[in-house]
Order: sequence, then structure tokens, then C-alpha cells
Amino acid sequence: MIRIISVGKLKEEYLKEAQKEYQKRLSKYGKIEYIEVLDEKTEQVGLALEKEKERIEKYLSDKDYLITLEIEGKMYDSLTFSTFLEHSQMTYGTITFLIGGSCGIHEDLKKRANEHISFSKMTFPHQLFKILLLEQIYRGYKILHHESYHK
Repeated sequence: MIRIISVGKLKEEYLKEAQKEYQKRLSKYGKIEYIEVLDEKTEQVGLALEKEKERIEKYLSDKDYLITLEIEGKMYDSLTFSTFLEHSQMTYGTITFLIGGSCGIHEDLKKRANEHISFSKMTFPHQLFKILLLEQIYRGYKILHHESYHK
């Protein structure tokens, strides 16, 4: 199973439709769970990160293979990511991807993570990044099943 935990909710209808489309496409490959936790509305970064961490931890299990998505993480190309995805699922069962909010990800969650992945050195809007992650997971499954799409 793949679980995606994201700080903040999708607001724009076109992004919600994109999420639904990728979730539908991914359903043929296995279970995917998508969890959104509220982002903290404060200018105090430390407080925001602490509150968001508490919300996120409610959905984490000790059995999860936790992957944080952060700019400092390891970069993969799509082929390598698909292999990583397959290996992680076979080894750990549940893979949990964590997308932080506008303040980032609490250090405790980063330390708890098994892996840190970056899609780019650029910063993306969190709402758009959620769709990018779904697309890359879908692309990974297409590659693993030798289905056309990924070129």
C-alpha cells in the first residue's frame, strides 16, 4: 500500500480533478491512501511545525517506510524511482510519502524518515507537488509493468 500524507488541502478544482484521475489510474496497481492534514495558520514557524507534526503522527505507524519529500533529499530519475518503489513495497509493505507544508517538515519527522527524496532543487507549490508525486508513482508502476506511457 502507498499512503500520501500532505499538509494542506487541495483548493483548486482542477487539482482535485487531477488527483482523482491519478488515484483512479493507480487503483489497478494497488491500494493508495491520500491523507490531508490542516496546515497551521501562524507566522511562528516552530509552532506551525510542531502542530503539523502532531497531526501527521496520528497517521504514522512504526511499520511504515516513511519517505519525506524535501529539497535536500536524494534525486531519482523515473526508471530508478520505479525500481526503488518496487523494492520498498516488496520489503516494507506500506510506503508513506510525506509532503510538508509551507514551513517545511519538523526535524523529528525528518529524523524518523527512512528516506528523503527531492524531485528538484526548485521549490514547487505544495498543491501542485501533490499531483507531481501521484504522477511519478503512476509512471513508476507503468514502467514496472512494461506498459507504454513513460517515454
